[in-house]
Amino acid sequence: MTVTIRSAQISFRYEIAGQIEETAAGGTRFIYREGWRETIACCLPVASREHEWRSGLHPFFQHLGPEGWLRERQARTAHVAEEDDFGLLLRFGADCIGAVGVLPPAGWVPPVVDASELASPGRTVSGVQRKLLVYRDETADVYRPARATGPAPFIAKLNSDKREDLVRNELLSLRFAASLLGIKEVTAFQPGYVAELNETALIVTRFDRTEDGRKLRVEDFAQILCKPRGADYGGKYDASYEDVAAVIRAHSARPEIDVARFFQRLVVFALVANGDAHLKNFSLLEQPEGLRLSPVYDVVNVAMLAGLNQQFGLRIGGEVLQLDAVARGVLEAFGDGIGLPKAVIARTFRDLTTRARQAQKSILKAGDDGRDPFRARYAEIVRNQCLKLLEP
Repeated sequence: MTVTIRSAQISFRYEIAGQIEETAAGGTRFIYREGWRETIACCLPVASREHEWRSGLHPFFQHLGPEGWLRERQARTAHVAEEDDFGLLLRFGADCIGAVGVLPPAGWVPPVVDASELASPGRTVSGVQRKLLVYRDETADVYRPARATGPAPFIAKLNSDKREDLVRNELLSLRFAASLLGIKEVTAFQPGYVAELNETALIVTRFDRTEDGRKLRVEDFAQILCKPRGADYGGKYDASYEDVAAVIRAHSARPEIDVARFFQRLVVFALVANGDAHLKNFSLLEQPEGLRLSPVYDVVNVAMLAGLNQQFGLRIGGEVLQLDAVARGVLEAFGDGIGLPKAVIARTFRDLTTRARQAQKSILKAGDDGRDPFRARYAEIVRNQCLKLLEP
């Protein structure tokens, strides 16, 4: 039986940086092209020209693809098996989140892809939530699915069939996080109508693209730590928050500042009951001075989601904790363990206490006095978290 060994060109900011190929042993090998001198990913340093992964697609490239709803649509329209990471990227990976793209080899003619407005050939976005790339149609005042070419400056995040309040949940969570961290610390967001789906979505502005279309390098922490996705997509939970802090210290251009920002965010996630802050929900973003911690994104109050795991994302202090077990002492010990001065830890809690009091009044509005059950329940959860973590 003849085994077909596939390969793809790897682009970085529109230039060919190298190629990736399957190996006869069932893995993949990335090779920088001769003369290329810039590292394209933390786990693929250019000092080593070849980088081999023994089983399946290298995790850096694997995590460029989607996990759920969009993956199923891509697989169906391209007639590719859902578990075929390499095959899906050959058809949809030319324009990924970040600066890296996966291009078919020269002369390769892909099989015909069924027409679909929601699975644009050559484009993809990672993550499990129901989402797609969109652009704004100014003439109709709506958002539309991005085409195979042209602008795609936004991500539309949608409700799922089982969770009709997911968009509303994340909208409130991002607003609350922005009020505590500062608007520049959170990705730009707003509700918007996606015409082809006849749905209101959370519209998130991509921070990996400049206004003139330049691609910025972005790497999530599952990519940096080379965590295989896993059959159940569980690889993004296989780490600790201490690991995240260590990555920041190793790769950030301003490590002391970014570790303190990371600590502040983790406290805010606890306040919002965001128990899904896994490795793919933290990224390093290219800035003029180098890689820096990216703005906050993907914040959801999981306590509002019945039936969802109520663990606090990753391990902390060597343990997997339930949300209700994350006390102030746990977070203070964590801050101390990652090398933050005690004065920085104390100031973080002091500042967040002041901001949280105002945010509860201006954003949550005490649940609108109970007239809106969803908002009232959300406000109650956050209020209890604030009392537990911030109030003496």
